[in-house]
Amino acid sequence: MKPAAFVASHLAVLFMRACALLPLPVLARIGEALGTLAKHTLHRRRRIAETNLRLCFPELDETARAHLLNAHFRVLGRSFLERSLAWWASPARLRRIVHIEGREHLDALFAAKTPVIVLAPHFLGLDLCGTRMTLEWDWLSIYAHQKNPIFDRLLYHGRTRFGRSRIFSREEGIRPVLRTLRQGTHALYYLPDLDHGMKDAVFAPFFGVPAATLATLSRLARVTHARILTCTSEILPGGQGYRVRLSAPWEGFPGESDAADAARMNAAIEAAIRPHPEQYYWVHRRFKTRPPGEADVYT
Repeated sequence: MKPAAFVASHLAVLFMRACALLPLPVLARIGEALGTLAKHTLHRRRRIAETNLRLCFPELDETARAHLLNAHFRVLGRSFLERSLAWWASPARLRRIVHIEGREHLDALFAAKTPVIVLAPHFLGLDLCGTRMTLEWDWLSIYAHQKNPIFDRLLYHGRTRFGRSRIFSREEGIRPVLRTLRQGTHALYYLPDLDHGMKDAVFAPFFGVPAATLATLSRLARVTHARILTCTSEILPGGQGYRVRLSAPWEGFPGESDAADAARMNAAIEAAIRPHPEQYYWVHRRFKTRPPGEADVYT
């Protein structure tokens, strides 16, 4: 790691640690201002978000999509700064900030030692909400190492600091995850809604647009007999906190085909997004992989 990057990374960590000391309403206002600045400076990410919103919300006119884009970047800035709470806030503060609804669904599955997969779409509040849930239940997750070793250690610390999570790297493969999942002692916190290319994926509609969608959820459910819950992470306005919503277990899943299951998963994610569309991770190139013959939508 180059000396300049090493110093800059440590300064960023010190800044984030200071952010964790601020009251949440103050942190929210600073984060929204940072997000507005990011919208005007991160040109590539803004163009990606604009393209995603145009494809997913064709019913909105340009003015409405512009308002949605502005709201998205404000929440994006909040989520960046408020992630510091996932790393350093005390358990008592996390319990005050993040409220959990639907916990009875997960409690019942744990009590029965039923394998369970919690589908956690990429909402901007998922890191803080995920850390909050490690105070209540035992978790499995699959970890992708970050290029920056300082941030890699910090992210790993945030996800494991309460000692109730088992983190497996992608390099370890799926077998240790399957072994633990089958025992019914740990729920898998699973984020399958990014575009990773066509390996283990099928095309399924996402807001009516064909999207490369991992078929892994139905395959995991099939081999482990796991039940699926949807987890929605919501950032409340005005620094009021966060809300986790856990759905009832899905019925009739997996179905007859990977394609049908992928379409059902995307439909569940869509339904979770629509009440607060500004809070989804629109700066990701969700439609990067195109069906044969279709042009790149981000050029």
